[in-house]
Amino acid sequence: MSTGREVEALRRLRQSGGARATRGGSCLVPGWLRRLWRSFSGVGLCLGTLFFAASLTPSLIPRGFLVQGVLSGLCFAVGYGLGVAWRWLWGFLDLPEPRRRLLHAAKLGAAIVCAGIGLLFLWRAAGWQNSIRSLMGMDPVDTGHPLEVGLIALASFLVVLGLARLFHAVLLLVSDWLKRVLPVRVAYVLGSAVAAALFWTAADGLLFRHALRFADSSFERLDSLIPPETVRPADPDETGSAASLVRWDDLGRMGRDFIATGPTAAEIGAFTGRPAKKPVRVYVGLHSGEDAQARAKLALHELVRAGGFERSMLVVATPTGTGWMDPAGMDPVEYLHDGDVAIVGVQYSYLASWLSLFVEPGYGAESARALFSEVYGYWTKLPKDRRPKLYLFGLSLGTLSSEQSNELFEVLADPYQGAVWAGPPFPSRIWNWAEAGRDPATPQWLPRFHDGSYIRFTGLDDALAIPGAQWGPMRVVYVQYPSDPIVFFSTRAFYREPDWMKPPRGADVSPQLRWYPIVTGLQLAVDMMVATTAPIGHGHVYAPQSYIDAWAEVTAVDWPPSDIERLKRHLAGRYQ
Repeated sequence: MSTGREVEALRRLRQSGGARATRGGSCLVPGWLRRLWRSFSGVGLCLGTLFFAASLTPSLIPRGFLVQGVLSGLCFAVGYGLGVAWRWLWGFLDLPEPRRRLLHAAKLGAAIVCAGIGLLFLWRAAGWQNSIRSLMGMDPVDTGHPLEVGLIALASFLVVLGLARLFHAVLLLVSDWLKRVLPVRVAYVLGSAVAAALFWTAADGLLFRHALRFADSSFERLDSLIPPETVRPADPDETGSAASLVRWDDLGRMGRDFIATGPTAAEIGAFTGRPAKKPVRVYVGLHSGEDAQARAKLALHELVRAGGFERSMLVVATPTGTGWMDPAGMDPVEYLHDGDVAIVGVQYSYLASWLSLFVEPGYGAESARALFSEVYGYWTKLPKDRRPKLYLFGLSLGTLSSEQSNELFEVLADPYQGAVWAGPPFPSRIWNWAEAGRDPATPQWLPRFHDGSYIRFTGLDDALAIPGAQWGPMRVVYVQYPSDPIVFFSTRAFYREPDWMKPPRGADVSPQLRWYPIVTGLQLAVDMMVATTAPIGHGHVYAPQSYIDAWAEVTAVDWPPSDIERLKRHLAGRYQ
């Protein structure tokens, strides 16, 4: 016969989630599994499943199973966390609680329904991804996609859940210690603050700084590589040659590629059938000067030495975060003007644009402003009838920086002729101003700004010929694709449907894309990181055809339409 103490101990064991005992003492459910089940939030499970299911629907960029799995696991964790917070708030407000048995049954039923929803949406995930891939001319995902996504999502969720529970354990440990000397609620508030501070310090010191330092050193090593096929120029007029003011080794990988791979006068002439000049390309690497001002001065001196101001057209180009000068954007203008073009650019980073945008957004603007100031200051002192026409160019973070290189009031007395800006990141100031002031009847992905005399927009298909519109003294063209998340990301997407999702949609945006609170914002944030994995002509990968239309309009090229189309085919084959 059991004593009173044994009965009480058994009762406590059962209440704490111990193994359920039968009269014979066998265990139907292991204790650890019962404790694990009780530790999960039913509300969190429901919200997490809804977030998980929504994350499997298409957004702007096709996602492979790894990216999709991590995204879905993160979305499940966010939804689960919101459910836990809601459940905590319910208890904190002392609202009525359902009976334990009813709660257990509801939780079990919800788990079964959630499992069904999760499996259904996983089964449809491949079809949703293929709805984007077909629009972009990509092969469909394989049949193993749902299983791979599900396993990676589960692993990602468990990692986040483990970190959350570790945070909770630290919070309780600190709070229990503080309860000895402080009121309970004060102890919990301070415990939460201490735990948050500890985790932020660990994340900032161990993760962000070390990760960024690793990324920085990795990109720096990559930037210093010299591919064997890249040969130092022998022509003394070229940047990086023996006669150049800029050392070949200091150009960086992107700079050396820009200098070495441009079209020659013979190639341009063979295409156009007319005499052509060898284009002037000047580039200054990140290691060529101590700061942005020093590098800008060096670029100006090198541009003067190479004869850049003796050409009919001069382009001040701001590279992307890695220092890349997109050949699909540079080559067209050299062909369109028979090589009588000079292009100058200065490197300000070697990080990817999306990473630079978040960790060092001011570097690009500082560099672009320094270079424009040097070149524009020299250009304005030249006789107007003997100086080149001046244009700006930027892609991605280069567009954001190029926009900030000057203020309109600074150049009104002697304006430059125009700009081609491609893939403008969502914080771009002039782009936001023009987009906000667009004709309400036009979609956000292809807006029309006022009468089209100053700013026009285009995409893969030429949309620059606006009936009745006349250009003013300065021409600006934005090139943007409807599927580019770097252009169309917005923090408002977390709580409000973006305008670009409303009909009519862009040609490469899935008709099955839907807006979901919070989830759509997370999808677009991930899309930004993989925006350059899209095929050329989609996402953040801009095609020469788009640049040709933009440069032809901005620089007032008078080519027959047949020749423009022939150039598009010629350069498209070069970059496919």
